[in-house]
Amino acid sequence: MNKVKIAVISDSHGMSDEIETIIDILKSINDLDTFVHLGDFALDAEYIKEQTNIDFISVRGNCDFELHEINEEEILNINDKKILLTHGHKYNIKGDLNNLYYRAKELQVDAVLFGHIHMPVNIIEDDILLFNPGSISEPRGGSTNSYGILTIEHNIKSNIVEI
Repeated sequence: MNKVKIAVISDSHGMSDEIETIIDILKSINDLDTFVHLGDFALDAEYIKEQTNIDFISVRGNCDFELHEINEEEILNINDKKILLTHGHKYNIKGDLNNLYYRAKELQVDAVLFGHIHMPVNIIEDDILLFNPGSISEPRGGSTNSYGILTIEHNIKSNIVEI
C-alpha cells in the first residue's frame, strides 16, 4: 500500500496574493501526490495546477455560480479509505455539523472534507474524520489563513497548517 499525501485547500475566493503563497507552499511539500480544492473559487485550482503541475480534484462551492461542470460532491477511494469531498453549504454547517455527519454515515465514508465556514476543523466522530482546512484567504472565527495535509496509508493522518 503506497502512502498518498494530499494538500487540502478551500475558500480561496480569487485572492491572488494568497493563491501565490499557496502555490509556493505546494511546490515545497515533499512527496505531494495531489491537491483538493473544496470550493469557492474552484477555478483557482486550475491556475494552481498550471503553476505547480500538481493534479487536483475540486468541488463546487456556493460562490462557484457558473461552474456547472464541476460536481458539488465527489468521493475518493484511496488505499481502502473512502473520502467525501463537499463544500458543505448544502448541509447548513454554519449551525452545526450534524447534517454533514449523517451524510458521511449514509455514504459509509471514512472521512469528509469540507469548506464553507472558513475555520479549521479536525475531529473524529464515530471513526469518521470531519476535516476542514480553513480558508487560505479569508479566515474567520479568530483562525489564521490555513490549509490541510492528509496522509493516507493504512489510516488517515490529518493536519491543519497555518500559513
